[in-house]
Amino acid sequence: MRRGPAAVLAAVVAAPVAVAAGYALRAEPGSAQATPLAVPTAVATLERGTAAERVEVSGTLGFDGTYAVSHHGDPGVLTAAAAPGSTVGRGGTLYAVAGRPVRLLFGAVPAYRDFEPGMADGADVLQLERNLVALGFDPHHRITVDRHFSAATGAAIRRWQASWGWALRTGRLSLGQAVFLPGPVRITAAQVAVGATVGPDAPVLTASSTRRVVTVPLGTDQQADVHAGDEVQVSLPGGDPLPGRVIRVGRVATAASGQDTVTIPVVVSVALPKGGADLDQSPVQVAITTATRHDVLLVPVTALLARPAGGYQVRLAGGGYLPVEPGMFDESAGVVEVSGAGLAAGQQIEVPAS
Repeated sequence: MRRGPAAVLAAVVAAPVAVAAGYALRAEPGSAQATPLAVPTAVATLERGTAAERVEVSGTLGFDGTYAVSHHGDPGVLTAAAAPGSTVGRGGTLYAVAGRPVRLLFGAVPAYRDFEPGMADGADVLQLERNLVALGFDPHHRITVDRHFSAATGAAIRRWQASWGWALRTGRLSLGQAVFLPGPVRITAAQVAVGATVGPDAPVLTASSTRRVVTVPLGTDQQADVHAGDEVQVSLPGGDPLPGRVIRVGRVATAASGQDTVTIPVVVSVALPKGGADLDQSPVQVAITTATRHDVLLVPVTALLARPAGGYQVRLAGGGYLPVEPGMFDESAGVVEVSGAGLAAGQQIEVPAS
């Protein structure tokens, strides 16, 4: 939850200020403090650096997108299907009906007709030709990748059919032999059991993309603080924080059943380390960077001391105090931006000893 600088400083500085009040006040002329407290101190360096303000929320690690895979070919018995949790890439088999595989191709336009010589030009033909080239079935580079089904397109289909072990290579694809989806998919569930009969338009599988994301239900009161492109740190259970980035901020607010809290979905991309656990639907912590201040003077927040007249100050290691104006507070790093007359990078300041 994002907090204003005053609230953050009041909460975090209260403890060290209470402990250090003795030496904070004793240097002030006319202080009523008769017996200053002996406070063990250490030394920190006033440095220039970057402060970041973050929104910290809980999220769920999963996969991006949801796709419904339906059968558009002739009816028949489902004889095979990709298992939930498995990944299917370009040209891979999603399922089979009556022993005839249905394969995955990449594209945004759904298959809606047969691919064959003489068909009308269209965006679906362009998609098909891109896939045939990417799969290596145009070795002589004779396809002009466009919206037109040419003789070279049919020849590439025959090479693809030869790779399936077909003796009869027609150079055409019937509706239902291929499914177009935006990219490789991860199967999330089977909608019908192998051995059941499936007809046209029957759902067979559901899938997601293979891209790892964290989904965060963000309170609508924080919506204005978060934007696509914001940097993120994702903390998995028992692991070090991983870098990520906000890729989508939802605009439709929802309330969980039985709760008054209204949230919007925020989707964060994250790359997991290779060889790590294949986590799905795992709870994670997310820190979204909402504001950054570069090349500013930074001190540990524990260096801030309350002034009797109000405001804050720091004590120099060589003696004496300098008033400071706190700026951005970086809760993760435990530092705060400060400004004020007499402050300079490299100065040594006192902090309570840990």
